[in-house]
Amino acid sequence: MSVMEIERGHPTPEDAEFRLLVEAVLDYGIFMLDRTGVIVSWNAGAERIKGYSAADIIGRHFSVFYPPEDVAAGKPDRELQVAEAEGRLEDEGWRVRQDGSRFWANVVITALFGTDGRLRGFGKVTRDMTERRNVERTLSERRQLLRHLVDAQEAERRRIAWDVHDDAIQAMVSVGMRLQLLSGRVPREEIAEIGTLDNVVHEAVQRLRELVSQLRPAALDQLGLGNAITAYLDDVVADWNLSCAFRNDLVGEPPRECAITVFRICQEALANVRKHAKASTVAIELSTVDQGVLASVRDDGIGMEVGAAWTKTKQGHFGMIEMRERAETAEGWWTVASTPGEGTTVEFWLPVMPEPRP
Repeated sequence: MSVMEIERGHPTPEDAEFRLLVEAVLDYGIFMLDRTGVIVSWNAGAERIKGYSAADIIGRHFSVFYPPEDVAAGKPDRELQVAEAEGRLEDEGWRVRQDGSRFWANVVITALFGTDGRLRGFGKVTRDMTERRNVERTLSERRQLLRHLVDAQEAERRRIAWDVHDDAIQAMVSVGMRLQLLSGRVPREEIAEIGTLDNVVHEAVQRLRELVSQLRPAALDQLGLGNAITAYLDDVVADWNLSCAFRNDLVGEPPRECAITVFRICQEALANVRKHAKASTVAIELSTVDQGVLASVRDDGIGMEVGAAWTKTKQGHFGMIEMRERAETAEGWWTVASTPGEGTTVEFWLPVMPEPRP
């Protein structure tokens, strides 16, 4: 019986049509309670979700749907009190089917008042969210795993960078210094050869420093995200025959984990430009949007059919997958827009305060 029927004492044709609609809904359990919480109506969706037929459940108190621990804590009565005081209540939690199994439910309880302002009862809508919750938990677990993998990868990058810098580069610099000292002591005819060796050592040191910058730029830890990107453009990308522009409109420095993820995605996007775009210019922009970092990497290269990028197995396309997974792991989003002959734009957004880890 609807609240309109309760008010008038007899149903109208409109009431009957509305009741027919409610009773036919299968995706939602829709039923009414009297002022004390006793069930007075039942639809097909409620029977499908909870397992009770109308004959089994009408006349019983709705607390039968709550786990014993919630009943003992007085949760059913407390929810009715809140719904009466505030007009409605929404809750998610465990509920119990007729067979004793539990399901995760989204519940809305609406207080129903008559024209005289008196409480007539409650309308209750229940939706089974178990499948959605399971999917969310699976995604959450996957993201946690990816976070651990990313953290492990960054730690290994940092360790290798330090080892290369502290051992290999220092050793090569020492060799270069010894060659310079030696050049003043060897016969004149051997000076040219010493100079050649010195140039080889110098080039090796430069390549090692570039490797360290790619593995773990010191500026990222010492000077922040904007300076790290600027240093990477100056130290690495400058040798790619690309004209680079960088605009940093960030309001403040993002947290370390966010900054690392932004840098890595930009780094991967630039690598794709170098390998595949055949571009002459590339522009990077950072800004603060919706309490997060919005970033874009735009080139004027040959472009591509975006749909094909996800079906081919080239190295660059795996790079796109890695960029997207990095962004989504950080609770953000990533997208690519491109038209053949008109360049490509990679854009992504990361929250400044990612979901806390358990």
